[in-house]
Amino acid sequence: MEPVHILLVEDNEGDVILTQEAFEESKIKTQISVAKNGAEALDFLFQRGEFSAAARPDLILLDINIPVYNGHEVLRTIKSDESLKKIPVIMLTTSSHQKDINQAYEHHANSYVTKPIEMEDFLKAILKIEEFWLQLSKLAD
Repeated sequence: MEPVHILLVEDNEGDVILTQEAFEESKIKTQISVAKNGAEALDFLFQRGEFSAAARPDLILLDINIPVYNGHEVLRTIKSDESLKKIPVIMLTTSSHQKDINQAYEHHANSYVTKPIEMEDFLKAILKIEEFWLQLSKLAD
């Protein structure tokens, strides 16, 4: 079985490491690519520049508070593109502001998860994302 390819769009190195560690403990084999800002994420998805050979992800974990283009701008671009809009996008962010939640769903986020502060809770949240999106749900081609 091919590993599930996840694009993690996150500028906080600690959260990148925690997310990678959580998926390493997962029952599902995953491959995680990391984009550290909105421009890198879009270059990766549209296979531009250094990402010209990037593989299409099966799932995107997208932070809101990232440099260059924020998560809302990246989400809007993804969901308005015919070739990308079927990829599930999970907003994984520290923001619990209702405005951010509403805006994410208005731009067709598939889920919105507020990052827990405690490391153990963060790991549990990642494992629940993995359980739902990679074990229970069926992903589009």
